[in-house]
Amino acid sequence: MSNLRNSVRLLGHITEPEVKKISEKKKVAKFSIATNESYKNDKGEKVEDTQWHNLVLWDGLASIAESYLHKGSEITVEGKLTSRSYTDKDGIKRYVTEIIVSELQMLGKKAAV
Repeated sequence: MSNLRNSVRLLGHITEPEVKKISEKKKVAKFSIATNESYKNDKGEKVEDTQWHNLVLWDGLASIAESYLHKGSEITVEGKLTSRSYTDKDGIKRYVTEIIVSELQMLGKKAAV
């Protein structure tokens, strides 16, 4: 049950992955995933709600993202939720919430062979 303490699962379409090589053996990919939900409001009108979530993939998963993922790819991910802060160039403290991805599954159509 300890795995359930900080676990996130998402399914959606992604932005273009940005991959950086940090060292000879370390690579990181960052991009966002959109999750969509629709519901009816009090007036019975259909409302579409899209949420964007920041993803971070390391090493092997970053290589997969670099080789196989592109803007619009549909994926499902599992990982842990993290928060961090930094000071921007104007001296303003900013906060970021990200999902550190531990599992990735590509969805959609396979390429023709």
